[in-house]
Amino acid sequence: MPHPNTLDSRNAVLAVIDIQEAFRDAIPEFTSVVMRTVTAIDGFQTLGLPVLITEQYPRGLGRTAEEILLSVDDGAEIFEKSTFSAFGSEQFAGRLAELGRSQIVLCGIETHVCVNQTAHDLIAAGYSVHLLTDAVGSRSEQDKLAGLEKMRLSGVVTSTVEMALFELMRDSKHEKFKEVQSLVK
Repeated sequence: MPHPNTLDSRNAVLAVIDIQEAFRDAIPEFTSVVMRTVTAIDGFQTLGLPVLITEQYPRGLGRTAEEILLSVDDGAEIFEKSTFSAFGSEQFAGRLAELGRSQIVLCGIETHVCVNQTAHDLIAAGYSVHLLTDAVGSRSEQDKLAGLEKMRLSGVVTSTVEMALFELMRDSKHEKFKEVQSLVK
């Protein structure tokens, strides 16, 4: 029986939080966050797992970064929101309930605002939250570090994109192993 803090492909969903064009010049590691997120999306899609994307007030902050939009399959689920927490969006929360999965894997920006509040609301609702620490960012390093620490102290399981993808496969004999391995190597 796997440890409850490891990911299970039968229960996992990726939630990409607010990686929008307005942040491109404001967040020092924006390009890295985007590239790591694209890898996560590609891996989840290869494994046939759901990917949800949120946008915070897109009229003011722009749409999701183009690189991410180009990486998602047709019919990608994008949820506009005004609340900082994605779980504050009835559509997003409703879709999670419909999926019936208990592990929510988060990446996005900003670490200390929307990602942090989403993580806390998900935990309060009974979800297991896994954070891809190499695919989150904030305008200031201090805010990012504070957000990471607060989430860890609240029970968020920290991970990386590569760690998460290999946990989801569990075995080098997995039918998609070579495809997923090529994404991270």
